[in-house]
Formats: sequence, structure tokens, C-alpha cells
Amino acid sequence: MGRNRSTVAGRWIDLHQALSRCEPHQGHLLGPVDAFWHLLNFFAPACGVGLIATALAKLLWRRELARVGWARLSAWCGAGCAVVLVAGLVVFGHDGKFATYTAMVAICALTLWWVGFGPRRR
Repeated sequence: MGRNRSTVAGRWIDLHQALSRCEPHQGHLLGPVDAFWHLLNFFAPACGVGLIATALAKLLWRRELARVGWARLSAWCGAGCAVVLVAGLVVFGHDGKFATYTAMVAICALTLWWVGFGPRRR
């Protein structure tokens, strides 16, 4: 058995050949629809965490957050998470790192506190 071969479901696969098919082609540009979907999927975790965290905060601290608007709270939280995702892309070179998602949750909690309970509230 060679170094570059492996078995999957009883078939021999040349790993080098399989990986070369996964690499992006040189000079291949995204179309506008593909670019839109890539951006939408890139920022989806930020929007999801922002909306879910805002809903849970408004549910848990109903009286304390009564004066803070739901849209304002979720917009600030989503924007903070989006900034962290872009920073993670710049720092690590690609998205999907666990450290980026950890920082996103921390910034979301800090943003919820600052907008909902912080000194600017009063």
C-alpha cells in the first residue's frame, strides 16, 4: 500500500488526486449571487448569536431591560459579533476558528451588558 492511498468503502482512493479536485481553480472569480451567499453565510453566526442572546436576555431580565428596545439591543450585539468575525478572519486567515467564536460570545455578553445595564443606559 502506497503512502498516498487510503480505502473508503472498499475502494482505493488516491489522496493527492482527491485533494487536487478540492483546491480552488486559479483565476476563478465568484459571481454576484455566489458572493452574496458567501457574505450572508459568513455573517450568519453573528446575526444568530445576536438574536438568540438578545431574546434570552430580554426573557431573563424582563423588568431591567423593559426600557431598552429589542431592536437596539440585538443590533448592537449583532454588530459587535460581526466585528469579531471580521477580526478573526484577518488574524487567522480564514473563518470558523473556535477562538473567533469564543471571542464572539464574550463580545456579545459585554455588548448586552453595556447597552442593557451599563452607564449609558441611564
